[in-house]
Amino acid sequence: MENEQGLSKRAFILALLLSLLAGFWVRRSEIMVLATQITESVPAIPGLAALALLIALNYLFRNLRKARPFSTAELLTVFLFVTVSTTIMGIGVTQFLFSLMTLPFYLKTKDIVPNRAYLPKWLAPHNLQAIKHLYEGAPNGVVPWHLWIVPCLCWLGFFLALWWCLASLMGLLYHAWADDERLSFPLVALPLEMSQTDAQGPPFFRNPLMWSGFALAAVYNLINIAHALAPAFPAIGKQFDLSPLFNSPPWSEMKPLIFHIRPELIGLGFLVSTEISLTVWVSYFVLKLAAVFGVAHGASPGLLPYFQEEGIGAYMVLAVLLIWLARHRLKEAWKLAWREGESAVRSTVGLEGEGVGLEGESAVRSTVGLEGKGALLQKIARFSGDPGVGNARYRRLWLGFFGGFLISWGYMWMAGMGWWIALAYLALVVAVAMVYGRLRAEAGVPLIWLFPYQQQKAFFLYTFGSAPFARNSPSTLTIWALFVFLARGYFPEMTGYQIESLEIARRVKIRAAKLFQLLALAVVVGIILGWYNHLVPYYQHGVVQLRGEIWGQWLTEPEYSAATGYMHTPKLPDIPRIYATVIGALIAFLLWWCRIRFTGFWFHPIGYVMTCSYGSLIWGPFLVVWIIKSLVLRYGGMPLYRRLIPFFLGLALGHFAVAGILWGLTGAWVGSAVQGYPVFFG
Repeated sequence: MENEQGLSKRAFILALLLSLLAGFWVRRSEIMVLATQITESVPAIPGLAALALLIALNYLFRNLRKARPFSTAELLTVFLFVTVSTTIMGIGVTQFLFSLMTLPFYLKTKDIVPNRAYLPKWLAPHNLQAIKHLYEGAPNGVVPWHLWIVPCLCWLGFFLALWWCLASLMGLLYHAWADDERLSFPLVALPLEMSQTDAQGPPFFRNPLMWSGFALAAVYNLINIAHALAPAFPAIGKQFDLSPLFNSPPWSEMKPLIFHIRPELIGLGFLVSTEISLTVWVSYFVLKLAAVFGVAHGASPGLLPYFQEEGIGAYMVLAVLLIWLARHRLKEAWKLAWREGESAVRSTVGLEGEGVGLEGESAVRSTVGLEGKGALLQKIARFSGDPGVGNARYRRLWLGFFGGFLISWGYMWMAGMGWWIALAYLALVVAVAMVYGRLRAEAGVPLIWLFPYQQQKAFFLYTFGSAPFARNSPSTLTIWALFVFLARGYFPEMTGYQIESLEIARRVKIRAAKLFQLLALAVVVGIILGWYNHLVPYYQHGVVQLRGEIWGQWLTEPEYSAATGYMHTPKLPDIPRIYATVIGALIAFLLWWCRIRFTGFWFHPIGYVMTCSYGSLIWGPFLVVWIIKSLVLRYGGMPLYRRLIPFFLGLALGHFAVAGILWGLTGAWVGSAVQGYPVFFG
């Protein structure tokens, strides 16, 4: 029974050991050598490597008389733990934070130095000599741990609070998305298929179509790798630049127009609905053509379209719509949370939700008619971990959401940020994280940066100007700059892994409450290992010697410079960007409304927000996916589509295995080799 739940002692020990090894890999690859960015892939390359290693060990264990192979639940528990811990070690969380904590105490420019007085010592060390040694290397290479322990523990508390807030929010929304709207959670397909097993091993690895897709991605990457090692060898490359086709104004506004070759986007994108894939590439070209039209009629070249500004408007509208669509589930969860005993569970029997999802159809059913009261009681008990009652689970989720939010807000307020500014900023951060979680549940695109990054802060400044925030207190703008990683980094977007872990827990019968506790421990492990694996090489070699400047300086320096400058030269509201935000909100709402009103409507709001977030990268792969899937469904129907899924999963796995694991490990120890073929998954 212990193995069926996936939370066995050996699974926990293996998860810790593999996280330690992954931390060393991250240290070599992303900090010391600057090779493949293994932590920003979705799923994280070390997590996928850990899963592949354990599957290989299972083959060995089956031939040993006394060995007990790992269960599917154990494999996936280790996979999720390592994925979460290593993602936190990476550039979008730990590296970014070190830049924001230390750069004001290293740079000596007059627009940066004033920020030092407003940064609290419990969040950033103030010892100038220690910071200098971090950037230039300590004479003895020793880390002054006594200066870093307090900030590390304080930041650990903040990350845990925000993680629990977001995890609880995903828990509250999960049944509305999984049961009422029946979302497909495409990204769970690959680890589930890899880990499913029978007497002969995983059927997935015996499928010739899977190996055909794997081979195609492997050959593509091996050709590029061969070119990197021997430049005389011809290469396919990573992209096709179509910009030279548009040299004359106003058509030059189509630039840059680059078709990116991304096997993992094509492979996993095959699981995405054709409405979403169609919307991605069509909306990208429509927005580009809008820029051409604007310049032709007098707009300044190079400004249009405002992709990210439209994106934040669309994200905000979708956040409101998602809460509205789940209102009946949330209302019932609130009632259940404060009722006692089996009467609370009985109130769910016969509960009928209402509303129309983003797919434009009602999918809510009467629970009694499908399962019966007894089955429902067992289901709630199993999922919540509470025998006989489900209301305790909802109570924990509501307390986790509000408690985590208040603690996170309290950190920002105590650090010196105005209370209402911190409240508004954090609320928008959480709203964007919620929509990103929905995007992963419905579209499953393997990109951690698929959100309007930095706009959670920029929105307030270009909408209201800087004056209202500068007047609040002298420290507000500085602390806002310190917490800008919530907008530009990807920690809040860990909601993608949280919502997918709930789906995995349901499919392989892992207790969701216990799994969430284990993943919270993965956050702790990721923070501790991340800080250790950054500080040690920084003090031994110096940031400047390792990579010229600390990662994130390109944003940290202007953020702190602006915080000082706004006190003397206020930023005025930016009317064009406000219009773009409103337009993005209206387009997203209109697409949602059309999906409700018109059956079979071609376009999807999720595809539009994806385009606004990272359209320049994804339009090409999704154009290919749309063409292939449309032809498959037209001429082969669902039987052919289902038959081809292993091929496309193999295509994604082949890219992750060769470009991520093989080339990532090679680059970690032979850094110069990867310069000819740098691989980034973001």
